[in-house]
Amino acid sequence: MTDKLRNNMHRETILFLLVAIIMGNSLITAALDQTIITTDESGLNNPEPTEQSSLPEKPVLQPKETAPVTGNYVLNDTAGKPCIKVSMGVEYIVIEKKKASYFNLDPSTTLATGRCGQKEAVLSLAIVGEGGYLDLTFEKEGNISYVSKVRANLAPSKGNKNYPGVIEHEKLFPTAADHSLKCNSQTEFHLAENLRVKLGPLQFQAFKLTNGKFGEEVECWADFNKRIFPIIIGATVVGLLLIAVLTFLIIWNNRRQAGYDRI
Repeated sequence: MTDKLRNNMHRETILFLLVAIIMGNSLITAALDQTIITTDESGLNNPEPTEQSSLPEKPVLQPKETAPVTGNYVLNDTAGKPCIKVSMGVEYIVIEKKKASYFNLDPSTTLATGRCGQKEAVLSLAIVGEGGYLDLTFEKEGNISYVSKVRANLAPSKGNKNYPGVIEHEKLFPTAADHSLKCNSQTEFHLAENLRVKLGPLQFQAFKLTNGKFGEEVECWADFNKRIFPIIIGATVVGLLLIAVLTFLIIWNNRRQAGYDRI
């Protein structure tokens, strides 16, 4: 009986140890699984990439001139109605030591703000990152509107220097009400000794826009001169040729008549 009891006790002890080992492994595995899940949730093992906000770069001057991208800018009044609509390309020209450098305004990095009034409205185009701006001031007198002031500033990335400039008390691009001025030619403004701004091609309208659309187009003087100048030159050449032909015929006719008189 004693041997049987001992054998039974040994068997129970072995079974108990096996059960304890199996349960211990299960607990360890569950703990490890829990630890892995917690780690994954915290992102330590698999960190997600974070987007780093990049600050906008300041304007970089270029040694060669290229055509600027045409941007479309609309300024609304407090009632949500457009008071200025402009479509144009903008090029800054910096003169330093008699050498020109260029920067084209990028519409995608330009913020349009300003103010609308009954007789004066201002469109301000700001380069993000405090890289500069361009202000156009429109004034209205009776049935005519015009640009009275052009103010600009450029702060290039190199040199840590600003290039401000302004022209004012002008009557540029006079246009009748309900009409838009269109100019395919580029117009250059000398704002300062070392800063120029070139606009074009451009189309704009201020103060009154029907359904936010441009009105009837008015041709600028630069385009008119380009179109009419070849006609004037052609007419002048034709006139000179006619004068030469008529002169020849008159001389020839006189000589012929003189011959008849001698006979």
